[in-house]
Amino acid sequence: MSQAPKNRVRHRGLTARDIALIGVFAALLAVLSMPVAVPVGPVPITLQTLGVMLAPSLLGAKRGTLVVLTFLALVVAGLPLLPGGRGGPAPFLGPTGGYMLGWVVGALVIGLLVNLMLPRYRFWRGLGINIVGGIGVVYLVGVPWSAVALGDELLGLITGAGVFLPGDLAKAALAAGIATAVHRAYPVPPAGRPVAAAAGADAAPTGADAPDSGSTQDRTE
Repeated sequence: MSQAPKNRVRHRGLTARDIALIGVFAALLAVLSMPVAVPVGPVPITLQTLGVMLAPSLLGAKRGTLVVLTFLALVVAGLPLLPGGRGGPAPFLGPTGGYMLGWVVGALVIGLLVNLMLPRYRFWRGLGINIVGGIGVVYLVGVPWSAVALGDELLGLITGAGVFLPGDLAKAALAAGIATAVHRAYPVPPAGRPVAAAAGADAAPTGADAPDSGSTQDRTE
């Protein structure tokens, strides 16, 4: 006898909790942008990529990407949130612009890969995800952009980017360690409102059919 299809729980939109989390992590990214900036040429060493890795590792693809977009929107609006108190659209046109755009893609990649790993976040897999999204993707966008902006040889900039690699690897490990502890102690619920989908039709669950907000069996964004 065939069994009725099991309901899949999806999450849509954003709740007030999601908006609050996005605001908190955007503020954290701003804080990480300001205290430490080691000048090593046109692109300084900062703690910003720690926030770019940590937000999607904890909040998933949707909220993590929106954290980065919110931060960048505040920068474009003129808030002096970048190292040296810079803000406005000018930094996006310079050699650092590609790295900031790379943060958006990197956060999305990290969040999507973390979503696939949940509900069991593991340090080594999380570290690998941070390296792929937070270093590989960001460099892939940022280095060629810097080459064009500076009129420099791409190979030289790729070699020069090696100065950032040890610090970025340390930040990837730190973000994975924090995410491992948080997911183990207090898993962050998925973004949006739960919507049950069965037999090709969506229906909001009510009463006893509503999914447990603490359950992570069918976590999707």
